[in-house]
Amino acid sequence: MENNTHLKKELSLTDATMLVIGSMIGSGIFIVSADVSRNLGSPGYLLLTWIITGVVTLISALAYGELAGMMPKAGGQYVYLREAYNPLVGFLFGWTTFLVIETGTIAAVAVAFAKYTGVLLPDFIGTEAKHSFLFFNTQQVLAVALICLLTFINIRGVKSAKFVQFIFTSTKIIALLGLAIIGIIVGMNPEKGVWAINSIDFWSPVSMVWKDGKIMDYQYLSVGDLKLWSIVGLALIGPLFSSSAWNNVTFTAGEMKNPKKDIPLSLFYGTLAVSALYILANIAYLMLLPLQGHPNATDTLSRGIMFATNDRVATAAAEIIFGKPAAIIMAVFIMISTFGCNNGIILTGARVYYAMAKDKLFFSKASELNEKGVPKFSLIIQCVWASLLCLSGTYGDLLDYTVFSILIFYILTIFAVFILRKKQPDTSRPYKAFGYPFVPALYLIFAVALCVDLLIYKPIPSWAGVGIIVLGIPIYYLWKGKKQA
Repeated sequence: MENNTHLKKELSLTDATMLVIGSMIGSGIFIVSADVSRNLGSPGYLLLTWIITGVVTLISALAYGELAGMMPKAGGQYVYLREAYNPLVGFLFGWTTFLVIETGTIAAVAVAFAKYTGVLLPDFIGTEAKHSFLFFNTQQVLAVALICLLTFINIRGVKSAKFVQFIFTSTKIIALLGLAIIGIIVGMNPEKGVWAINSIDFWSPVSMVWKDGKIMDYQYLSVGDLKLWSIVGLALIGPLFSSSAWNNVTFTAGEMKNPKKDIPLSLFYGTLAVSALYILANIAYLMLLPLQGHPNATDTLSRGIMFATNDRVATAAAEIIFGKPAAIIMAVFIMISTFGCNNGIILTGARVYYAMAKDKLFFSKASELNEKGVPKFSLIIQCVWASLLCLSGTYGDLLDYTVFSILIFYILTIFAVFILRKKQPDTSRPYKAFGYPFVPALYLIFAVALCVDLLIYKPIPSWAGVGIIVLGIPIYYLWKGKKQA
């Protein structure tokens, strides 16, 4: 029986903060540092990328806090863009969110869960995915099963979903913090720690050209070298998107008990906590593993952070601490992390489609609530599309194509703070963007520079991301025509 007309206000500040943290921490922090190290070749710049990521994330979260306090409505960012610009811009965000940002992330995180399950059950679940159109393997099947299970839990109501979120997010906070602290303590032991090695060229970034596992060319870069900052910009992509999805909590404003206060606070507490955890984890990596290594080395220390097996830096660091059981320990840890991450993304993403349907810009059934007060159809259609992406094996490519488009929507949303200060000067703002107008403007400059960097060095996926957004324009007018019919 589906007769509820209002979302149930069942989420507290603690629940919202757990959503922010749980959605942010997936599998990125355990692998991304390897790629950053290969790009920059410097321990200091590895840490710098994560520090910049933390600062940028916090600045943007505080700016979103102003918008969340002004417009505490289901759909969050979709509503901000609609009100600041027009319904088309809001729709394009929702369209891209449904087509790949949320569903592609759900698929990618689910496959990561399945891959690490394969470490525990190698005879049943392959650890290598085979990508061909709709070719099913045990890894894909498990990924789809996970998405279906979490969707079912969410259909059962917000209380069920937030309970799962609290348990899994709490567990991974404790585990990640524990790994970082133990790693730093162990790293202080001269017999195991390699901090002294990493300290030798701590601030000496190196641009390296690799071919067939060999260094073909390398060049030390100076602070004044434009090439260095272009490389830093590209190296930031992994950390930035390992720190993304914090904005998803804004989608749940309709279910918050005190959204004007709690969403801005949850954005601040959640992003600050995750940024601190990520920096601590990378300090631990550098205390346990040399940054530079060799791709053909046979032992963990010789491979270093750069060439940790399958980029699994956290597993390599754990091996220094725990020995051979490290692979199993980290597999369980990452399974917990990805399970909680996907629960948060599934919960929040469906609220965007619900808000779009309320505006008659999505399937009308998506605006209906079930007896538990949740948008059941939105959850189901999200589940179906994310599952198809899992089975097709294309989610990874789609995510690459949306890196640029996600940045575009971040820029538009931060700029919305400036627009709405002019358009709606008298609207109540329980919280105001930190350092306005200078700090938000600094973020905009940074994000635009990063977009330029991507257009120069990664033009194909960047323009493909623009294409995905533009493809939504005719779809918008089709929905608009349907609405007027």
